[in-house]
Amino acid sequence: MERRTPDRRKQVIEAASRSFAAFGYKATTMDQVAKAAGVGKGTIYTFFANKEELFEEILKDLIRELRAVAEETVDHSLPFADNLMQVLQRVLGYRDRHALIVKLSQEVRDLGTPMAKEGLETVERSIIAYIAGHLREPMDKGEIQRADPTLTAYMMLKMYLALTSEGSHLHEPLSAEEVLTNFRFYCIEGLAVR
Repeated sequence: MERRTPDRRKQVIEAASRSFAAFGYKATTMDQVAKAAGVGKGTIYTFFANKEELFEEILKDLIRELRAVAEETVDHSLPFADNLMQVLQRVLGYRDRHALIVKLSQEVRDLGTPMAKEGLETVERSIIAYIAGHLREPMDKGEIQRADPTLTAYMMLKMYLALTSEGSHLHEPLSAEEVLTNFRFYCIEGLAVR
């Protein structure tokens, strides 16, 4: 019977991911990760130079997961605004339920840990970059005006958040249809009378 060699790097990443999600960035130690992975601390350093590098690898994995969620949501038969709304709903729902994001958000709020804040910003920048990458096609088709894709993606993300989770303290919760209608009006059609 063939015996497999354990993938130590994968063990370390999985253990670190659980530790960061449970304890946050600041409270996670390399000793904890080594113990949870069932490896010596030196083994971690054969793969990662320090805790920051290990944390960055875990964020890369999370961003790959978010991209996969977005890609499986896209329906090329739908208009741009409808597609974007579905992608934002799924990706941000996934993000908001992900244990690591929840813990990092709590850590930023309670402790202001710079690396936790930077991690959350990295995730947000990746969402913006994903949206920006998908703006060219509707611009080329004339569905939306030409504009700076990154700034437009940022504004679209913030508009969606204002209509949903981040704006609920200013207005009554909106139904999914109301969110789509308002998003289409403010972000796609605009306020200008033509």
